[in-house]
Amino acid sequence: MYFDQNRELDPDLTLRRALAPDSDSVIYQERVIHVASWAARFLFATDDLNQPVGRLSGGERARVLIAQLMLQPADVLLLDEPTNDLDIPTLEILEESLLEYRGALVLVTHDRYMLDRVSTVVLGLDGLGAAERFGDYSQWDVWQRAQQAKGARSVPAGAPRSPSSPDGAPPAAAKKKLSYLEAREFAALEKRIAEAEQAFGVLRAALIDPAIMSDAPRLQVACAQMETTRKKVDKLYARWAELEQKQS
Repeated sequence: MYFDQNRELDPDLTLRRALAPDSDSVIYQERVIHVASWAARFLFATDDLNQPVGRLSGGERARVLIAQLMLQPADVLLLDEPTNDLDIPTLEILEESLLEYRGALVLVTHDRYMLDRVSTVVLGLDGLGAAERFGDYSQWDVWQRAQQAKGARSVPAGAPRSPSSPDGAPPAAAKKKLSYLEAREFAALEKRIAEAEQAFGVLRAALIDPAIMSDAPRLQVACAQMETTRKKVDKLYARWAELEQKQS
C-alpha cells in the first residue's frame, strides 16, 4: 500500500464519515473503537465530527488521510517523503501511527528524526550502485563519509592529469581553504549540532506529556519552540556541509 499525500478528500463529506465511512465505529488492530475516540487520536474534538472536510486546514486533512491509512489492511506500507508540508502535531501523529503499524514499512525521507524513531534497518546507497544495511542514520552517516573520503583519495586509472600538475593533483591555486575564523567555526559545529539535536529531542518528548497535550496554549508554545529548534538544526547542518565542501 502506498500513501499518496496528494490524495483528494471529498470536501462535502463530514469528518465523521471520512473517519468511519460505514458506522459510528472503526476496527483498528482487531479492536472496535468509537469514531469519537478514533477522532481524538488524531486531535479532533467531538464537535468537529459533523463539519465538512472542506473546512479543515491542510494539516487537519493530512491527519484524516493518516487515520484512513491506518485502517487499511496491508502487509507493506510505502511512504515517500511523508513529512513534507506537515505541521508538528501531524508529524507526531504520523510517527505514533507508524510505530503501531504491524506490517513492513518502507520509508523514504530526509527527516532523520523520523527515520531514527520508526526504522529498524537503514538501507544506505552510495550513488555508485552499492548499498549497505545499517542500524540507524548515524551508522550510515559514518559509512558515507568514509566512502567519500575513500573516493577522494583514489584517482581512477586512465584519468586525465591536470596540465599544471604532473602527478594528477589539482593545482594548489584551485584548492579552497577555510579562513582562520571559518576553521574555528567548523571545529565547533559538531558540538553545536549535538546540543541542538538534544534540545530538539527534549522538546519533542515534551509534546507527548498529557499536561501539555491537553493545554492548547502550552501546546502551541511547545510546537513553536520545537519548530524553531528544528530550523536551527537544519541551519547548522547546512553550514557544516558548506564548510565541509569549501575545504575539500
